[in-house]
Amino acid sequence: MMGLSPATWIVLGLAAIFIGVSKTALPGLATLSVALFAAMLPAKESTAVMLILLMVGDVVAIWIFRHAADWGTLRRLIPPVVVGVICGAVFLHLANDLLMRRTIGWILLALTGLTLYLRHRRIRSRDHQRRHPPLFRAPVVARIGYGSLGGFTTMAANAGGPVMSLYFLWSRLPVVTFLGTTAWFFFLVNIIKLPFSATIGLIGVATLKLGGVLAPLVLIGALAGRRIISHLTQDTFEPLVIILTVISSAYLVC
Repeated sequence: MMGLSPATWIVLGLAAIFIGVSKTALPGLATLSVALFAAMLPAKESTAVMLILLMVGDVVAIWIFRHAADWGTLRRLIPPVVVGVICGAVFLHLANDLLMRRTIGWILLALTGLTLYLRHRRIRSRDHQRRHPPLFRAPVVARIGYGSLGGFTTMAANAGGPVMSLYFLWSRLPVVTFLGTTAWFFFLVNIIKLPFSATIGLIGVATLKLGGVLAPLVLIGALAGRRIISHLTQDTFEPLVIILTVISSAYLVC
């Protein structure tokens, strides 16, 4: 930790602030933080420190949005997410960084295109669900697909935010319910990830120390996000989530 340059500290600090903002206002910023951490630290250290900081942000977010979660949605997501986390742990152990990043990036871009298509159909018809059944045909298929990919991407690269953001957009959750459900989802998922991360050697003394130094910046970002979200309407929030997802995905693919 003492060997990090001032420029590296600045970038990591900015990424930590983005993590806080992502937890209380704009979920897509978390993947930009993934990109910044990956540029400054080795892959394993980057993933481990990110996990620590994400859990700090999770605690703040679930306190702020503790009454806003859609628990029915969360309960139904648990089985596919656990399967995805297990697959992600295996993939993380076997794949190199480039393959991992590009795989996740292409998954996100494909899901973004699908989500935009479904959103377009909803805009054209208020009774979309009755007159034009969704492309997935059955909600269970969408839940399994997004849930397993969310678990996979969050385990492999802490990049599950965009996948689940797209699913919650697909589910048409209001802004506050969206953020509350997201907060509880990632709090629970990150707890599930801890034993897998420890087993494959991601968590160590150095990463815990670095995470502790950066944690206060996550809190600052979370408080800033709380102020930002009070000024966002549903019509503004949804396009921002999609734009940040596309930017994050493009970085991973390149």
